[in-house]
Amino acid sequence: MLPLVAACGSGEPAPVAHPLGESRITAKVGERFTLTVHENGSTREHWYLSAPRPDAGVVRERGEHSTSESHDKNEVGSGSRLTFTFEATGKGSTRIVLTHCTFATTCDEEGGSPAPASTAPYRQSAPKRVTYTVTVR
Repeated sequence: MLPLVAACGSGEPAPVAHPLGESRITAKVGERFTLTVHENGSTREHWYLSAPRPDAGVVRERGEHSTSESHDKNEVGSGSRLTFTFEATGKGSTRIVLTHCTFATTCDEEGGSPAPASTAPYRQSAPKRVTYTVTVR
């Protein structure tokens, strides 16, 4: 997973990018940071911000943005990079949970965007959950 860093265009510094799998994040109050994952909707592969949501007094969600991995944005079957942006709002510690749903997993709405349930003809497995511990100083 390559982290994606994008400037906001508002004169603010670019968010600090963190790669998938880096489980501990340290930030300063007011700092923005991103988590970027690969997904491919055409293969029913999706990532969602899941419950429990981060403590808004420590970290606030600032949206998500998807960028095609193909030069041709209309290319069928191409994957994309999904970037979740957060802002450190107050001192403390909280967790951010991302859920990875694929054609072989069953996902329900967990306080985030609803994920499609699997229609696979074989045994379904639980979705992968990645938890980040964020400490704001």
